[in-house]
Amino acid sequence: MRKRLILLVLPLVLLAGLYGGWKWWRVWRFEQTTDDAYVQADVSLISPKIEGYIKDVRVRDNQQVKAGDVLFVIDDSDFAAKVAQAAATVQTTEATVKTFDTRQEFQQAMINQASAEIDAAQAELDRANADKQRYVSLVTSEVATKQRYETAVADAEKAAANLLKAKAALEAEKQQLAVLVAQKHEEEARRAQARAALRLAQNDLDNTVIRAPVAGIAGNRAGQTGQYVKPGTQLLSLVPLPQVYVTANFKETQLTLMRPGQSAEITVDAYPDQTITGRVESFAPGSGAEFSLLPPDNATGNFTKIVQRVPVRIALPTGGPLADLLRPGLSVTVTVDTREAGDAVADDAIVGAAQAHTTPAAGK
Repeated sequence: MRKRLILLVLPLVLLAGLYGGWKWWRVWRFEQTTDDAYVQADVSLISPKIEGYIKDVRVRDNQQVKAGDVLFVIDDSDFAAKVAQAAATVQTTEATVKTFDTRQEFQQAMINQASAEIDAAQAELDRANADKQRYVSLVTSEVATKQRYETAVADAEKAAANLLKAKAALEAEKQQLAVLVAQKHEEEARRAQARAALRLAQNDLDNTVIRAPVAGIAGNRAGQTGQYVKPGTQLLSLVPLPQVYVTANFKETQLTLMRPGQSAEITVDAYPDQTITGRVESFAPGSGAEFSLLPPDNATGNFTKIVQRVPVRIALPTGGPLADLLRPGLSVTVTVDTREAGDAVADDAIVGAAQAHTTPAAGK
C-alpha cells in the first residue's frame, strides 16, 4: 500500500512542481507584491483665518457635506464694527477728494482772473508808453509842460510795475494750483489705503463663516461652540470620499520593471473576498526615509545598507462594490504585474535609481 501511495503521489508532486515552475517563469516572477500599503485620500484640514469665539457649529461628526456648506460660524460683532469704521473712513477720504476737486476748479478760475489782469496791465502799459512818447514831442516843442511829461513818465513806470505784479500774481496762483494737485494726490492715496483697509475688514468679516472647500465626509471634529480659536487651529478634517487612492511602499529592488500605467491587483484586509483592479499612477520623488522628520545621514563609519522603500501611488476605479466602503488608513495588499508596458512616459528617475541599486558597485 505504501509503495502504491508513493507511486501515486510522486507524479502529482512532480506535476505540481512543473506547474509551479512554469507559473513562476511565466507569471509570478513578474509580479511585485507588498503588504506595506494603505488607502489614502487628500484630506482637507479646516482651520480659521481669524481669531475669535465659535458662535455656531453647523456640522456633525461623519456628516456628508457639499462644497460651500457652512461648517462653523465665528462671532462677527467686532469684525462688523471694524467694517463700519473702515467704511466711514472711506467716506471721509472720498469727501476730502471731492473738496480738493472743488478747490482746484476755484483755483483755475483764479488763474484765469490773474491772466486777465495781466492783459489789462499790459494794455495800460501800452497806453502809458504811448502817452509818454507823445509828451516827449510836446515838451520839446514847448506845447506841454514838463510837469505833465513827468506825470506821463510816472504813469508808464507805474503801469510796468502793475504788469510785473500781475505776472507774479499769476505765478503764485499757478503754484497754489500745483500745491492743491499734490494734496489731492496725497488724499487719493489715503483713500486707496482706506479702501484697502475696508476690503481687509470685509474679508475678515466674511471669514467668520467657515465653509467646506470640497465635498466629503466631516471627521475628527475638534471645534466646539464657545471655543476660542486662532488662525491655524485645526477644527475639522474633511475627507473627500469616495475619491481615495492607495499608497504602496515597494522596495527599491521591486521597481526595476515597474512603470506608470501598469495594472495592480488590490486586496483590502477589511474585505478579503473582493479584489480591486487599480493602476500605477506615479512614483514618489524620493524614498520614504528622505521625507521623514529626521532623514538618515549615511556619512558615518558604521554604515549599514538597508533596502529603502519608495511610495507608489495606485489609482482606484471610480465604480465598483467597494467604492463607497473604502476609508483612508485601511490596510491593503498590492500586486503589480510588470509584464505590461505601462504608459509611454515612465518615471525614468525612479527606474534608473532602482536599476542602480540592483547593479553591484564597482570595486566590491
